[in-house]
Amino acid sequence: MKKLNGIKLKHRKNTENSSTVDFPVPEKVTIPMSMTMGAPCQPLVKVGDTVAVGQKIGDTDAAFSAPVHSGVSGKVTAITDYRNVMGTVCKMIEIETDGLQTVSDEVKPPVVTDKESFVKAVRQSGACGLGGAGFPTHIKLNPKADIDTLIINAAECEPYITADYREMMENPQDIINGINLVKSKLGIKTAKLAIEANKPEAIKNFTAMAENDDTIDIITLPSAYPQGAEKVIIYNSTGRIVNEGSLPADAGVIVMNVSTVAFLYRYMQTGMPLVTRRLTIDGNAVGEPKNVRTVIGTSFRELLEFCKADIDSIKKLIAGGPMMGMSVPDIDMPVVKTSNALLAFNHYDERKTSSCIRCGRCVRVCPLGLMPADIDRAYKIRNVEELKKLKVMLCMNCGSCTYVCPANRKLAETNQLAKALIPRK
Repeated sequence: MKKLNGIKLKHRKNTENSSTVDFPVPEKVTIPMSMTMGAPCQPLVKVGDTVAVGQKIGDTDAAFSAPVHSGVSGKVTAITDYRNVMGTVCKMIEIETDGLQTVSDEVKPPVVTDKESFVKAVRQSGACGLGGAGFPTHIKLNPKADIDTLIINAAECEPYITADYREMMENPQDIINGINLVKSKLGIKTAKLAIEANKPEAIKNFTAMAENDDTIDIITLPSAYPQGAEKVIIYNSTGRIVNEGSLPADAGVIVMNVSTVAFLYRYMQTGMPLVTRRLTIDGNAVGEPKNVRTVIGTSFRELLEFCKADIDSIKKLIAGGPMMGMSVPDIDMPVVKTSNALLAFNHYDERKTSSCIRCGRCVRVCPLGLMPADIDRAYKIRNVEELKKLKVMLCMNCGSCTYVCPANRKLAETNQLAKALIPRK
C-alpha cells in the first residue's frame, strides 16, 4: 500500500500522564446555540426560566443540526447574540448557576429497539464529532450506503492535545462498549480502532482487551501528521480511497472519534446528553498544564486561571491544536461541544512572508498530492477552472504546506479561501 505524505512534528504531549480533573461548576455559563456543523438552534427557554442539568434548551427543525442542553441548574439571565471564532453569529443563552446541579426529569436512558430509534436517540443526545470537526453524529450514523467497516479515530496527531488519550486510559471499557453498540445497531461487521504509534500504552491495553474479539482490529498508525484526517485514516486503516466529492460512507466506512463513541455508550446507559467536555490546557503561558473536564459554557478565562496561566502575558490563544486550531479573539469565549484543547502562549512572532521560491516542499508533504503553490497563483487571479483542475476541494486544511514553507506563505489559509470560490452543487 502506498505511503501517504506527512510531516514529523514534536509531539509535546506534556499532559499525557495527567489524569482528568473536574473544574468546579462556574457561577455563570454562556451556551451558544450553534456548536456543530449545520443549522443553529433556537432557544427553547426565555429570560427568567429555571433550567436543570441535561435539560434541552435549544433545538431546530433542520435535519443537519443537533440540539443543545444545559450542563448546569440555575436561572436564565440573558439571551444575546454571539459571534464565534468563524465569524458567524447565533443566539447564546446565559445561565446563572444555583450550585445545586439538579438533574432534569428529561434525563433518562433512551428506549432503543432498532436502527431508527437508535439514530433518533443519538440526535437527542446532542452528539457531534468531538475531535474538533463537529459533524452531527446522528447524520453520520444514518448513511444511505452500505457500511462494512467502522473506524474509530484515536490518532490525536496534533501536538499538545491529550484529551482523547486520557479517554483511552481512563475509560477503555466505555470505548469498547461504544464500538460494539454502534456495530450492533448499524449491522457493521468490522471495527478498526486506529491509534498513532506514539501511544504505545493505549495500543497495548486495547490489543489485550480485543484479543478474543475478531470483529475489532487494533491498528497502529504511523507517527506522522496528519494521521487523524478522515481521508488519511481511512486509507491507512483499510487501503480504501474516498474520491473527490464523495463521503466515507461511499467507500463503505464510517469514521468516529474515540471520545464520541465512548460518550454514546454512556448516554445510552444514563440518558445524560452532551453537556461536558475534557480539554487539554497547555502552552508556555500555562503554569500547571492539565486535562480538565468542565461543563459546556465555561469561559476560557476561568479554565486558564484554574491552570495557573499568566493571563496578562498571553500573546496567542488557540482553541484546538497548533496546526488546525482557531485563534481565539476573546479570552472570555465559552467552551463549546467541539472544544478539546486550549493553548496559551506568551510570545508570537508574525513571520514575514516572501515570494515563492518554487522549492516544492509544500507538494512533497501534502497527504493528498495537491500543489498548494499553484493553487495560490490560481486563487490570486480568481481562476476558478484552474482551481477545479488543481483539485482544491480535496484540501482538508491540515496546514502541512504552511508549516514547511520557507517563504512563510499562508498556503493552507489560501486553500480555504480558494475553496469558497468553487460553486457548490
